[in-house]
Parts: sequence; structure tokens; C-alpha cells
Amino acid sequence: MIEEAATWHYAVAFVFFLLVGAIGHVCRAVFNVFPDRLFDRTTLDLVVSDGYDWNDRIFAGYYRLDFWRNFRNATVGCGLAGLAVMLFSDGASGLVARGIETALAWLWDLFLYRLETIRWL
Repeated sequence: MIEEAATWHYAVAFVFFLLVGAIGHVCRAVFNVFPDRLFDRTTLDLVVSDGYDWNDRIFAGYYRLDFWRNFRNATVGCGLAGLAVMLFSDGASGLVARGIETALAWLWDLFLYRLETIRWL
């Protein structure tokens, strides 16, 4: 039986994938193995890091936490890749929809449990 995801499942999954992309951006910028500056002198940095193309900017050390362009590329890329997997992979949308509904049911049960165990002064 093929389970279908509703439109709101895709919207919630897109927001989730955007958050995953943001976390990935922060992890890549903070835990980057290659530093942005290799030397203390800018002339030596220009010799090493001048003329970066897109491949160097993605796979090399030119990646900073405070660049909005890097943040945008990471989040939107992860969001669109997640939606593409949901659309073009068999059963992925049903699996994601089931995960979203399970997570919402768990949050609702947690909320009800907190209401039952609340203490008043």
C-alpha cells in the first residue's frame, strides 16, 4: 500500500529540511578543517587563495559563518534536495509524512502529560 503525503506534509518537511541545512551550514563553518586565512600576511593569502572558482568555494576553506550567501545556499539547497527526494523517490514522501505525524502525536502527548502533572503553588 502506497501512502500519500498531503500538501502540508511537504510544507512541514521543507521547513525541516531548511533547518537541517542551517545546522549543516553552522557545522561546516565552525568545524571547517581549512581556515579562511592561511598566513598572517595578506600578500601570501592572495597567492594561495586568489582566483577561487565555485568548486574551491564549496570544497575548500573559503566558507565563513557570517556570509548570508553561504547560509542561503546551504538552507535552500538542502530544502530543495529534500523536496526532490520526496517527489522522485518511491515511498519517501509516505515515510516523511509518517514521521511528521508521529512527531506531532508525540508532541501532543507530551503537552497533555505536562498539563496533567502541573503543580500549582
